[in-house]
Amino acid sequence: MHQNDGEHVEVDHDLNSTFGSGASTPSTSISSSVLNYEWKHGRRYHSYQSGAYNFPNDDREQDRLDLIHYVFYRLMGDRLFLAPIQPNDGLRVLDLGTGTGMWAVHLGDEYPGTAQIVGNDLSPIQPQWCPPNVKFVVDDIELDWTDPEPYDYIHCRYMAGAIKDWPRLVKQIYDNLKPGGWVEFQETSNTLYSQDDTLKPDNAMVKMMEGLIEACSRIGRTLDPAPSMEGWVKDAGFESIKVETKRLPIGSWPRDARLKECGTLMGVNFVEGVEAFTAALFRDVLGWPQEEVSALNANVKSVVRKGDAHAIFDFHIIIGQKPPEESK
Repeated sequence: MHQNDGEHVEVDHDLNSTFGSGASTPSTSISSSVLNYEWKHGRRYHSYQSGAYNFPNDDREQDRLDLIHYVFYRLMGDRLFLAPIQPNDGLRVLDLGTGTGMWAVHLGDEYPGTAQIVGNDLSPIQPQWCPPNVKFVVDDIELDWTDPEPYDYIHCRYMAGAIKDWPRLVKQIYDNLKPGGWVEFQETSNTLYSQDDTLKPDNAMVKMMEGLIEACSRIGRTLDPAPSMEGWVKDAGFESIKVETKRLPIGSWPRDARLKECGTLMGVNFVEGVEAFTAALFRDVLGWPQEEVSALNANVKSVVRKGDAHAIFDFHIIIGQKPPEESK
């Protein structure tokens, strides 16, 4: 993806990972800033467009993101997407906020006939070795897009808390799709609930999620875009819109084998990831002292390991199609 100000870095996946040297390459100072990570609260954060994303990008966080990729894949019935597309038919695919690049690499492995899969992110944390039809760029998707050609399919997953203007982003997705192309959002509604009243309002998981929602609201980056996504997709002009909702448990309590697996891994996600969730947002935005943040983190780990509260997120898949030219 290219942007109107030229701040675009393409990651070259030769043996020694370097930055590309074409016309789209940014200045040396921008290239350097991409790699000069910021450190705070004992964690590493991206430096390009500093502050746009309030979660770490260090190895611990990358492991957690890879875990989330597997959870979503299993929850969706071992599928990477639900849109009615055939990637092997030479499609051009864009993965917004690709993170570790796991989804893009998985798609490239599973569909070698895909013409190109572009994954972009604020952090260059993607693997050097990947399928030949996959490439990664360092980019801010909230700036203006000036891509050289449109895509057949655009995928956007797990971006809650990262976007200031969702309707603008959805419109840019629409404008950068070919007629007849598809968009797919995969996102959780981030208000926890239980079906059996085992999740109480004073549960540490609830307190954590409420704090994260409040902090993201204060900085103008909603942690709960999922309930509004169908409306945004419709307003942007998409047709054939479909929404599918799946329950995503926290913990190993479900009887269903697939949900038990997903829930067990989501429990690991909470235990291993709680410091990443709370570090910047609770300290820097909500102003909590470190001892209170540490106490909340410890309580979250305790209630997850105890497993008495049958907490659930709703996981939404929203797909839509840009109208074909002949229908206009």
